[in-house]
Amino acid sequence: MTATSIRRLMLSLAAAPLALGVAACNKSGDAAVSPADVKPVPAPAGKAWSDVVSKLADGGMVMGNPTAPVKLVEYGSLSCPHCAKWSQEGSATLIGKYVASGEVSYEYHSFAIHPQDVPLTVLMRCVPQQAFFPLLEQVYGNFDAMSDRAQKGIKQAQAALQGPAKTRFTGLSDAMGYTEFFTARGLSIDTAHKCLSDTPAAESVANEADAIGKKGIDSTPTVFVNGIKVGGPTWAEADAVLKRAGVK
Repeated sequence: MTATSIRRLMLSLAAAPLALGVAACNKSGDAAVSPADVKPVPAPAGKAWSDVVSKLADGGMVMGNPTAPVKLVEYGSLSCPHCAKWSQEGSATLIGKYVASGEVSYEYHSFAIHPQDVPLTVLMRCVPQQAFFPLLEQVYGNFDAMSDRAQKGIKQAQAALQGPAKTRFTGLSDAMGYTEFFTARGLSIDTAHKCLSDTPAAESVANEADAIGKKGIDSTPTVFVNGIKVGGPTWAEADAVLKRAGVK
């Protein structure tokens, strides 16, 4: 499913089959990264680099040292199993070691390649900025359980997509267990429903998917290190590129 078809589906909210597929996942390319002069950089007093989080104008979120010599950028789908595996295998090292050292910054862009990515992204943006990356790890870390729960609500979710516009994403999220997942982690149900009923917020997610697709990105996860595309979608490949870039 292309970014354009996602946008058409989400903005028109036309009736369409809802599936937990892996379309557009797991493609690869070639990359090479020149070594950089990479050294640890102390975080600001009283903070860790993982506490330094900001939102970008294009909807992305970035964590870590703003002047880090090595910059990792991920385009991921919140419903893609390959992205979940990448996070499960790499987050501890990427955030706990590389970002923590000040050597690497981590930028994440939600790329809506499946219908369910839209309410998931809206909910991710409904929390304070500081909670974004911990919740991202939670979503990917609990991927299998969330997928099993979502499968049970597909019929109700499809019905919700045909309901009144203001309640469609709320109904979809409730049916697939996403609202419950986020409220169990501190988001109030009233706030969740308010965010999910915000049509412009959903439109932003779809517009961002269009913009990402126009960059030639058509798979998740797609990872860049210092602007160079990593050759494959696994954490091991990304880690090897980071080390070639000078990360210790």
